Amino acid sequence: MVDPVPFHPDLRWAARGLPRGVGKPWLVWLLRRMPMPTPRPPAGVEVRVHALEGRGAAAVRVIGAPRDRRPRPALLWIHGGGYVIGQASQDDWLCARFSQALDAVIVSVDYRLAPEHPFPTPVEDCFAAYEWLLREAPALGVDSRRVAIGGASAGGGLAAALALMLHDRRRPAPRLQLLVYPMLDDRTVLRAVDDRHHRLWNPASNRFGWSQYLGKAPGAPDVTDHAAPGRRVDCRGLPPAWIGVGTLDLFHDEDVAYAERLRAAGVPVETEVVPGAFHGFDQVLPTADVSRRFFETQVAALRSALSTT
Repeated sequence: MVDPVPFHPDLRWAARGLPRGVGKPWLVWLLRRMPMPTPRPPAGVEVRVHALEGRGAAAVRVIGAPRDRRPRPALLWIHGGGYVIGQASQDDWLCARFSQALDAVIVSVDYRLAPEHPFPTPVEDCFAAYEWLLREAPALGVDSRRVAIGGASAGGGLAAALALMLHDRRRPAPRLQLLVYPMLDDRTVLRAVDDRHHRLWNPASNRFGWSQYLGKAPGAPDVTDHAAPGRRVDCRGLPPAWIGVGTLDLFHDEDVAYAERLRAAGVPVETEVVPGAFHGFDQVLPTADVSRRFFETQVAALRSALSTT
């Protein structure tokens, strides 16, 4: 029988061996206690760690700071992990790629994780990192007028929430919010979905991640849009967005809906929907042609947003 929803040809072989979900209590417990490999950045790319004063365990990793005094653009990057796992160092190689492709400084946020630190701590850590980046811009060799924010999965959700928070608190807006298959809306747990083609993050994982982050059952009417930005009703005045997601990603529908809501509010939005791609496909197979093209569209969007014009 022919598969009615085939995986992308570049991803089909990998999809056969990947789990449907990693957001399980026992697996999260194990992953958080296993040594996390830190990918070595390319030669010549320096990584420096800075603690954020008064923010507990939160810190930032500065990647690609220039050696000369010419101000460069910057990207505040937020790692994924369903709000419950992960650390900034896991994306050192990705951040180095952004830095080299854009000649930019990348500040990667090591925010604190749920359930020990549920909402609002993770997004407040990201807010503090953004404020730190703007404050330290001269020392970092950054042009504070050319800053973007971005992240993948839960990191994309935090980037979207940060954009809302900056707007609502009347702080300087980023040039772009780069949302890579972002985890935006806790109400997705209420939908009945076909789970056959999900990989790495499925409905059970989603319910667990949101429950830990919110500190209660997801889907309740009192969840704020700073916690779940997909709930935002009035999107006027938000910064331009790039949103990318695969058709076989659990977050596809909520991501496309958010893009449509932004666009309807007059916010410039570029969407990149990858047929047959599952969640995190570009991190599992970064050298596949489909993953390279996905990354190149992100770089193009950032380059356009961070230009001096």
